Amino acid sequence: MHLFFSALLLTVVPLPVLAQVAATGDYLARMDTDRDHRVSLAEYQAWMSYAFDGMDRNRDGVLSVEELPGGRGKPITREAHLAQLADRFRRQDVDGSGFLSEKELAAPPR
Repeated sequence: MHLFFSALLLTVVPLPVLAQVAATGDYLARMDTDRDHRVSLAEYQAWMSYAFDGMDRNRDGVLSVEELPGGRGKPITREAHLAQLADRFRRQDVDGSGFLSEKELAAPPR
C-alpha cells in the first residue's frame, strides 16, 4: 500500500514541489503547522492526504477505480485512507508520545 500512495503522490504533485523537500527537517517544517517542532496525527494526515484530495475529482470522499492511477486498484474511501495513515503514524511513533519527531520521520517505514 505504501507504494500505491507513493505513486499517487507522483501523479498529483509536480516534481519541482517534491524536489523542494530535500531533508527530513523540511518535511517536519512543512507538516508542523502549529510550529511546535513535532508532528501530530492530524498534521500528518493533512499533509499525507493532499494527493488523495487532488485525485478525488468528484469530491465524493472515495477514490473510484477511474480516479486511481492507471485506472486500476480497489476503490478507497477517505476514512479508510485516514485509518491507514493513522496506523502508519502509530508504527512510526516509536516513543509512543502521540507525535512524530524529526528522528521518527526520518526512520524507515515500520
